[in-house]
Amino acid sequence: MQNKIKTYNRIAAILIFIGLPVLFWALGDVPRRSNLKETISLITLISFSLMLMQFFLARSNRTVIKEHKMSRIVNWHRYIGYFFVTVLLVHPFLIVLPRYYEAGIDPIDGFIQMLSTFNNPGIILGIVAWNLILILGLTSLFRKIIPLSYNTWQVIHGILSMLFIAIASWHAIKLGRHIDKPMTTFILIASGTGVLLLLKTYFFPKTKKHKNE
Repeated sequence: MQNKIKTYNRIAAILIFIGLPVLFWALGDVPRRSNLKETISLITLISFSLMLMQFFLARSNRTVIKEHKMSRIVNWHRYIGYFFVTVLLVHPFLIVLPRYYEAGIDPIDGFIQMLSTFNNPGIILGIVAWNLILILGLTSLFRKIIPLSYNTWQVIHGILSMLFIAIASWHAIKLGRHIDKPMTTFILIASGTGVLLLLKTYFFPKTKKHKNE
């Protein structure tokens, strides 16, 4: 019975955090572009959604902790994190990549122009979010050599994650090509629930220490 519950949980996670973004992308009323651009958009959407899923693969989600080994949850959290952090870090470069195969503005000029457009709040939010994900990635990758206790690092990691998810969601909603009402609703519900779970863990801690922590 427990194995069936675990299987159902995995299927539900795949359907929600991968299936829904793909469905919204497929059904969205947005003119299709080249295969390269649409592939980049789809990968970015899935990566962003996996970022949202990270809040549900953490100690804040007590249901997951009860059903799965803590060591396995940590591994899922880590490997999924490596994937979406990498994609989101190269996201600004992927935006201008198709310009290498199109006539018009030079890709490097387009990239510089994009980063220097300070009168666009969406771009500013994107730059801030990019720096936050860089810090999150580096502090996670080099956690063992950072001169902080694990508990202190965990709190800092959680605060940075909440800041990032708020700013990145705002950026995506303002500038995302495939962001429509269903996608916006999904982002707001997933990010809001994830942040609330994390805040609940900080202010109402009830979970016991696990051997694998």
